[in-house]
Amino acid sequence: MVELQAGSGVVGVPVGQVELRFDAGSREAQTHTNLSALRRDRTGLWIAGDETATIEHLMWTGERFDGQRTFHLADFVELPAGRDMEADIEGLAVEDGHLWAVGSHSLKRRRVKSASPEKAAKRLATVLREENRFILVRLPLDPRTNSPQEGAIMSGPDNVAEQLADDPHLAPFTKLPGKDNGFDVEGIAVLDDRVYLGLRGPVLRGWAVVLEMELRVSNGGSRMRSSRPYRKHFLDLEGLGVRDLCPYQGDLLLLTGPTMDLDGPVRVVRWRVGEDRDFVAAERLETVLDLPYGRGEDHPEGLTVLDDGRLMVVYDSPSPRRITPVGGVLADIYEPASLRHNP
Repeated sequence: MVELQAGSGVVGVPVGQVELRFDAGSREAQTHTNLSALRRDRTGLWIAGDETATIEHLMWTGERFDGQRTFHLADFVELPAGRDMEADIEGLAVEDGHLWAVGSHSLKRRRVKSASPEKAAKRLATVLREENRFILVRLPLDPRTNSPQEGAIMSGPDNVAEQLADDPHLAPFTKLPGKDNGFDVEGIAVLDDRVYLGLRGPVLRGWAVVLEMELRVSNGGSRMRSSRPYRKHFLDLEGLGVRDLCPYQGDLLLLTGPTMDLDGPVRVVRWRVGEDRDFVAAERLETVLDLPYGRGEDHPEGLTVLDDGRLMVVYDSPSPRRITPVGGVLADIYEPASLRHNP
C-alpha cells in the first residue's frame, strides 16, 4: 500500500480513474512509467514521456484511452542531438490547430549508483548538457487526421535559455542542474498569441516563475523567436515550483510541487491571468486541490481539463497498483468543487 502524504489543505479524493493503454514499444521504452505531459484534444489525449523524443496520441474509446499513435519529433524538425536522444519533453499544449512541445531546457547531474564513495563523488560532480532538451516546437495538425504535418517550426539559436543569458534573476540558474533548483521548464500553455512557460526551478525565496513570450516565425518559416522581450511573472507558491500548466476559462491552472528531489506537497492552483500582474501574492492564487502523492512513487506530473470540466492527473514513477494487467497505467480524475461553483 502506498503511503499518501498531503499538503496544507484538504487532500482531494479522486472521483474515478481511467486507463491509458500503451503499445508494446512504449511499454518497453517505459513511457507509461515516465509520463511528464498531457493535453486533452477533441479525439483523445496527447501525451509525452521524459525519456524519449516522441509524442504519443491515445484515442478515447468511451471506456479508456487506447489506439496509440507515435510521432517522432525528428520526422518534423531537425533535433540538435539526433533522432534517438531523449528530448525530456515536459509540457504539451494544443491551440489554434497546433500542437506545442517544450523540453526541460535543464542540465542534468548524474545519479549516484555505486556504493563506492569515490565513484559516487565523481558521478555527483558530473553535469551533463543534452541538446535535445533545449527545444520548443510548434507542430501544425492536419484537421482531418489530427496528426502532425509538414510546416513544424522550432526555437532557433536564440532559444529560451540563451535569451536569459543576462537575466538578473534567472541567468545564474541556467548553469545549475534542474534537480538542484536550476533552470527547469515543466509546463507550457498557449493563450491567444502568448506562450507561457512554467518553471519548476528556480524558486526564488519562495517565489516561482512563469515566463510569458510572444513568438513569431522567422528564417523562412522554420524558426521561432520572441517578437518582444519576454516577461517574468513571479508567483508566491509558498516555496513550490510549477510542474505543469493548463488553460481553464481564460485562466491558468498550475500543477505545483517541489523543485528539488522531494515527493511533495503537490497542489493545483488557479491563477487569474487577466489580472495582469508581475508579482502575484499567495492570497491572489486559489488553491483548487491538494493532491495525494506517494513516498518515492506516484508523483503528479501532468494535468489536463476534460470535456466535462473535471481534471485528469497522470503520475511519474507510478505505483504498481496503477499498472493494469495489459501494461496500461491508471490516471486519476478529480472534480474540484471550486471549479464547479466559481467560473
